[in-house]
Amino acid sequence: MARSGTVTGSTNNKRRAGPDRRGVSTSVASVPYVVVVGGANIDIKATIAGPTVPTTSNPGRAQVSLGGVGRNIAHNLARLGVATKLISAVGRDPEGERLLTETAAAGVDVAGVRRGPGSTGLYSAVLDRSGELVIGVAAMAVIATITQRFLQRNQRTIAGAAFLVADCNLERASLQWLQECARQNNVPFLVEPVSAVKVERLNAILRRGAAIHTVTPNLQQLEVLTGHALKSIEETQQAAKRLHDRGVLHVLVGLGPEGALLSTIQGDEVQQHHIPAAQAEPADVTGGGDAHVAGYVAGLVGGMRPLQAALLGQAAAGLAVGTTETVSSKMGMQAAMHGVSALKRRMKES
Repeated sequence: MARSGTVTGSTNNKRRAGPDRRGVSTSVASVPYVVVVGGANIDIKATIAGPTVPTTSNPGRAQVSLGGVGRNIAHNLARLGVATKLISAVGRDPEGERLLTETAAAGVDVAGVRRGPGSTGLYSAVLDRSGELVIGVAAMAVIATITQRFLQRNQRTIAGAAFLVADCNLERASLQWLQECARQNNVPFLVEPVSAVKVERLNAILRRGAAIHTVTPNLQQLEVLTGHALKSIEETQQAAKRLHDRGVLHVLVGLGPEGALLSTIQGDEVQQHHIPAAQAEPADVTGGGDAHVAGYVAGLVGGMRPLQAALLGQAAAGLAVGTTETVSSKMGMQAAMHGVSALKRRMKES
């Protein structure tokens, strides 16, 4: 497993240029690429206009967009200029066709997305008037078709990646297969927990002694991973250290309005950094964590050290939550690096 922030991978992966089955060009140069394995959904986001009143109808507004943790990460990576291949599953329905076509148009290679039986995944989120999540429901049965057998058919692509990202929408067996494939091929592996419920799939892998490059929980998910309530930054720092003891090299914890915590093993020492939030007044928190992961991975693949990459991730998250778009139209490396400069100034002043 890589022991530094700079990651390398095979750069000998070539593919003949030409349109894919949806008529979208899939020409890619012989450059390092990231593989993302995870959910691809249609998102329905409803925002309550006034005070949240439970057990009744609340006035508000709604929008429908492309979503899914894995797909969002891949889309953000493409906007940040990283060659990205998505492995996921959608249904043979109009929603699945839309996901494939528009994700490919965004610059993501979708050749590894399976068209399976049943409906394309649907994620419904209710947000309060400040943009914070009240409750979300994920109907994603199709993701279960990303089995070990299906992943084996994509093994060459996965093994040749410069970085591998997976979300915990995947079944535990599939996550275990990906971790082992990454280990055998020396590919840095990041796991995004997704939710406090699905994070148990990651916990099961860690209990087996698996070594993982990075995990990216939020505070609630970190509590589940460690079995401890976390009431202070000091307790959060100790919880991150417990994950190092279980085989995780880097822990990037999303703290919402409090920013993020990076805990990383450098040589024989653990170094920890509290990174401030990039956006004080979020318009919509949906997609912020996905952008955070994408910015962090883009930084590592680009040769940044972990702290610089985490700052890039936080800046990308700021771009994401500053808009109601799931993937911000402003997302790009130039805008994110501008955000990194602002974050560095704030860290020096604190």
